[in-house]
Amino acid sequence: MIRRFGFIALALVLLCGAGLRDGFDQWVAGTVLPPVLAETSVEVRDRHGELMRVFPVEDGRVRLQLNLDQVDPDFIDMLIAYEDRRFYTHAGVDLRAMSRAVAQAIWQGEVVSGGSTLTMQVARLLENSGTGRWQGKLRQMRLAWALERRLSKRQILEMYLVHAPYGGALEGLRAGALAWFGKEPARLTMAEAALLVALPQAPESRRPDRHPQAATQARARVLARMDVPEQMRIAPVPEVMKPFVRLAPHLADHVRRSDPLSARHDLTLEASLQARMEMLARRATLGQPAAVSAAIVVVDHRTGAVLASVGSPRYAGTDGTLGFVDMTRALRSPGSTLKPFIYGLAFDQGLAHPDTLIDDSPVAFGRYAPQNFDGMFRGELTMREALQLSLNIPPVLLTQELGPARLMASLRAGGAVPQVPGGKPGLAVALGGIGLTLNDLVQLYAGLANGGTAVPLIWRQNAEASAPRRMMSRSAAWQVGHILASVPPPPVSAARLGEIAYKTGTSYGHRDAWAIGYDGAHVIGVWLGRPDGTPVPGAFGGDLAAPVMFEAFGALKARTTPLPPPPPETLILSTAALPKPLQRFRSRDAVFATHADAPVVRFPPNGAVLRHSGEGIPLKLRAGILPLTVLVDGAPMLTNLRQRETLLPLNSLGFSRISVIDARGRAAQVEIRLD
Repeated sequence: MIRRFGFIALALVLLCGAGLRDGFDQWVAGTVLPPVLAETSVEVRDRHGELMRVFPVEDGRVRLQLNLDQVDPDFIDMLIAYEDRRFYTHAGVDLRAMSRAVAQAIWQGEVVSGGSTLTMQVARLLENSGTGRWQGKLRQMRLAWALERRLSKRQILEMYLVHAPYGGALEGLRAGALAWFGKEPARLTMAEAALLVALPQAPESRRPDRHPQAATQARARVLARMDVPEQMRIAPVPEVMKPFVRLAPHLADHVRRSDPLSARHDLTLEASLQARMEMLARRATLGQPAAVSAAIVVVDHRTGAVLASVGSPRYAGTDGTLGFVDMTRALRSPGSTLKPFIYGLAFDQGLAHPDTLIDDSPVAFGRYAPQNFDGMFRGELTMREALQLSLNIPPVLLTQELGPARLMASLRAGGAVPQVPGGKPGLAVALGGIGLTLNDLVQLYAGLANGGTAVPLIWRQNAEASAPRRMMSRSAAWQVGHILASVPPPPVSAARLGEIAYKTGTSYGHRDAWAIGYDGAHVIGVWLGRPDGTPVPGAFGGDLAAPVMFEAFGALKARTTPLPPPPPETLILSTAALPKPLQRFRSRDAVFATHADAPVVRFPPNGAVLRHSGEGIPLKLRAGILPLTVLVDGAPMLTNLRQRETLLPLNSLGFSRISVIDARGRAAQVEIRLD
């Protein structure tokens, strides 16, 4: 009888146990989990994987993605040994540790040790709940059991490493390691790892920059568990929280806007070079008038990869420079920086050669009468000299022959997106009468440096390159580069750098100062000015931007890469050896004009202002049948002249009219002023 009652009692116990187990299982299974996929900070990295920018998540917190493969295994061992030594064997709640913690609290009258497992801490972090009240602890236990049933131990551990607090706005081991030690979690020392194990338990009261003693003591307790030498336990803790790097902020903003769903953006930039260029941009604006900004772009023109992009000297500056404006993408007048492309097209179309002569004298196209920057005219000179001197009349004459539309088509073929006021290009485009960005100009010069083939700029690693497009022939591109490489560098530039082909530009009203240059591997573009478009009196590209560009090359490398040799098909001849049509540039109108051999005054040009030397002025003539007669204000000054170059004994100050009459009575005249 007793035995039968014993069996019945045992059955009832087992039945109750089974019911409790089933009820527990249903209770855990019915747990509503909070979102386990938390938003992490968007990261921007350079070509070597180095961090360049971190975008915070909600409430300005920095929470970086992390997996166990990025963490030193010794850190994981230290974390588990200190926080939850039975992590791999319990089901979310360590009942032994919890019982011990309760008993110690009752015996001591205060909390001596915690009983929370890493899984329970993950539950608390996911729900952002406290730990003090028993209802909260019970909720954490239920959630911990549920997490263990639905996730692997590895996933739970990774969630802890992503969410653990490390002081201030830092969440996760990566954010803590970077902010406190400036390194990734895979490179931590034992002492560094110990501090990062201890910090999440009291992230504010143990912050080493505010409470170094508490941080040192907490770290020592962790290290004591690992049996490390005493000196490691008392080593200094970090004194400051390192700010997260913010390199290339404008470009980082751009790539994030263009691909908002990506958590990581790998760029072609080089972080160390970017930092040097940003420092250079800041130095370039020191001592300049108020609100002057600067922008720099560095590109490998062999691939189109952007290595550095500086949109302004100070991204969040309050000095009136509008630092948030990305001046690499702002439309500005390019000034004289388009002239090389005009000459290149003229060479390519057979209109001219670098040693073709062209007349730099006053000219008018209807109401448009371009002037040289200094108001002076040089008379007849070679195309090479005209480009080196950056004269205005010759490129306008060439644009008239080429047609502005052809120039615009070439710029578009080079990858630029020019904006034309009024929509229809005129001759003013030759002197900067369009809108282009610094990126546009750098891309155009990259095509020039690449043998006339357009090189699309790329910012992203592994970006698909678009099909190359030819801007001009490789011989024309080489001829232009050869001319630009012979332009003397600024006096402050280091001669050790080597050969650089470069062009400067200054827009109308001194609003923009440009310098774009390249060697055999890289192209660098520099812009200085005010973002709001107001003038900067006295600012010239040659004085302001060119020294910065040469300094940028010096910051890029010790020696420039040599420019390529001329292509085999390049025509390298003197003016006299050129074919007759290429010896002297003549417009279509001049070719078909009557009396093409009438006398012409090559120098001085019409409208010239000359300085009085007391020795007379040079007189250079072309064509006309000898002998010649020269009159000044209608009075003969030279008669029976049988040479086309002489010294005119003119010493009267003020305006004078010089007339030349050949043996057939054909005449030419110019008006000058002698000061």
